Amino acid sequence: MTLQHETRTIDLGIEGMTCASCVGRVEKRLGRLDGVEAEVNLATEKARVRFPATTSIDDLVEAVRQAGYTAHVPAAPAAEPDFGDQGADVTLPPSLRGASATGSDLVTDAAGRASAAASDPLMTRLVVSAALTVPVVLLAMVPALQFTYWQWFSLMLAAPVVVWGGWPFHRAAAVNLRHGSMTMDTLVSLGTLTAFAWSLWSLFFGHAGMPGMTHEWTFGVRGTPGGDIYLEVAAGVITILLLGRVLEHRSKRRAGQSLRTLLELAPREVSVLRGEGAEEREERVPIAALRPGDRFVVRPGERIAADGVVVRGEAGVDESMLTGEPAPVDVAPGTSVTAATIVHGGSLVVAAERVGTDTRLAQIARLVEDAQLGKSRAQRLADRISAVFVPIVIALAAATAIVWVATGSPVEQAITAAVAVLVIACPCALGLATPMAILVGTGRGAERGILITGPEALDRAGDVDTILLDKTGTLTTGRMSLTGVTPADGAEGGESVEGAAALDLAAALERGSEHPVARAIVDGADASGSAWRGLQVHDFRAHAGLGVSGVVDGVPAAAGRPAFLVELGYRMPAALEARAAASDHTLVAVGSAGEVQALVEVGDRVRDGAREAVDRLRALGLRPALVTGDAERPAARVAAALGIDEVHAGVSPEGKLEIVRREQAEGRRVAMVGDGVNDAAALAAADLGIAMGGGTDAAASASDLALTRDEPGAIADAISLARATLRTIKGNLFWAFAYNVAAIPLAAAGFLNPMIAGAAMAFSSVFVVLNSLRLRRA
Repeated sequence: MTLQHETRTIDLGIEGMTCASCVGRVEKRLGRLDGVEAEVNLATEKARVRFPATTSIDDLVEAVRQAGYTAHVPAAPAAEPDFGDQGADVTLPPSLRGASATGSDLVTDAAGRASAAASDPLMTRLVVSAALTVPVVLLAMVPALQFTYWQWFSLMLAAPVVVWGGWPFHRAAAVNLRHGSMTMDTLVSLGTLTAFAWSLWSLFFGHAGMPGMTHEWTFGVRGTPGGDIYLEVAAGVITILLLGRVLEHRSKRRAGQSLRTLLELAPREVSVLRGEGAEEREERVPIAALRPGDRFVVRPGERIAADGVVVRGEAGVDESMLTGEPAPVDVAPGTSVTAATIVHGGSLVVAAERVGTDTRLAQIARLVEDAQLGKSRAQRLADRISAVFVPIVIALAAATAIVWVATGSPVEQAITAAVAVLVIACPCALGLATPMAILVGTGRGAERGILITGPEALDRAGDVDTILLDKTGTLTTGRMSLTGVTPADGAEGGESVEGAAALDLAAALERGSEHPVARAIVDGADASGSAWRGLQVHDFRAHAGLGVSGVVDGVPAAAGRPAFLVELGYRMPAALEARAAASDHTLVAVGSAGEVQALVEVGDRVRDGAREAVDRLRALGLRPALVTGDAERPAARVAAALGIDEVHAGVSPEGKLEIVRREQAEGRRVAMVGDGVNDAAALAAADLGIAMGGGTDAAASASDLALTRDEPGAIADAISLARATLRTIKGNLFWAFAYNVAAIPLAAAGFLNPMIAGAAMAFSSVFVVLNSLRLRRA
């Protein structure tokens, strides 16, 4: 039985939208259904709709149709699972149907598909309209070309352009008017048809149809009562707007190329191993047939088909599509690998763990698409303005005509100025300002290993002034490693014979332990090239939380906490006591024959590039502070190495949350960076949460920016990209508004010919798109 409160989510493709007014109308119509929430994106031509179980998909499609547009549900692939549970996605975006979509099938995101589909008919209309419009404009502009009855020849050429070439604008305007709405298309259709209708009146009932009629084309208005025609305006505006629409569609497709490139990475087929031992054989199957638990073969140069674990073979894996780093990562049995990464220098057998829509690649694509559907604060303001903008412009155009006539000007001049106002004011640039920037910015982020969860994250990234940095796993490697050996004679570094012998002794005792400190000692001894593995250990005992003891080559020995060895009766030399008091690392005392021979120091190493990352954050205007659960002295050592003055050490997960809230209470806008479960609460509470690559799922789900690059430099890169995207959005909106505010008075005053106004309006949309595309270099 389905519960009434269950909600589901679906992505609908929306056709017919041309401006922000269209977006607002679709959202408003869908929002009238009980319990339905919708986010509509003009650039991707998609709607993300959340609706209760009591509402059917047909109801949603019908609501969009009633708004004057067409909605379609992408066909579900055969292998797609049933999404009937509460909160499930009813129909996943085509790009996320990894269970059955591969290769070119994945390249079906709405922006790319809709743009490609729209370009062909638009291009045909543009080419034909341009061929007919050029002679019309030349005849109007060059009196020497105006032969007898040239005006009737112009009418013959211009009529198909206005009627057929402008049909997309006229049809959209009629549909919207039938539903009580006015959009950009209303302004275009009304303006061009007014100019064309006046030309017809002048030709048939005025003096313009007389033989020998001539006129000169000007930037402003012209007007001989009954003697002027505006065929070049009507045809020219249509052609210019068609050109702008074609450029816009092509640019949209280019803007979405980053995501489509990401989605193309999945292989089409995979070599699955069937049987065991002598019966083992390879079977080439479609990627849709791969299931968790299957073992599959990946050869050099091939892409890994699913997230999984290497069970056989060694190779280098290029993870640049996730991390942005070109250096291959060495993998061996037991190493986790990610779908779509490339194998080099060897063959692997991988056991699949996550396939299809569960892979990390699909999750990244989902995050990117979700981000592209959202709106920033600035865009919501633009949408509200656009909802009332068109009626106001029509009123201004009517007022312009009335004022011109009232001041004694010819009707032709009044109509010319009014048409210029209608054409120049089209608000299509407002609708593209935010979605185009987000489309490009999120795609660029995915290429660089930065996942932006939505426009709200961009808004917050622009406001933050304080950044709290977790230490372990964020600024440090999070892995214990050998940092030094201090023998009883006080010589640091383990370079003395005594130090080397003590390290060998500790490694021999710790060889059987899986404790991180023990593994760091063993790995450090291996790296030194010693022969400690030849030592014989007997009577081994592990003392939980304290250390280990045994007999090494016939001599009693122990390794562990300094206090533990003292309790066992080992004498601690004064030099080692002093060292233990001064050290800020984890200390392991190594004793033999009743005396502590050396102190082995183990610590978490600062990540490469961490200092540069902190310096970049400070250059971005952020105040860095270190927040860690580690002890004060190790935290202070790391902070000093990174140039961070403010340190909060020994902090619990609740304490990290409290620090975030305290900073916010003091009026600061706080960003929090972390990678562990203990950071999740602080990440969620911060104004901007940033999860490090390689961190836990809890940290990633609580964050606003998720990094797939496990390096500190990605933090500054993420904030820089988010701020660049936000600046682009604000720049787009500013110029769109400024353009209308500046141009409408000029048009009303008669300084703009309607065709020039049309060219300027079309350029405003193209400018917004091109300005957004600059983010591809961010």
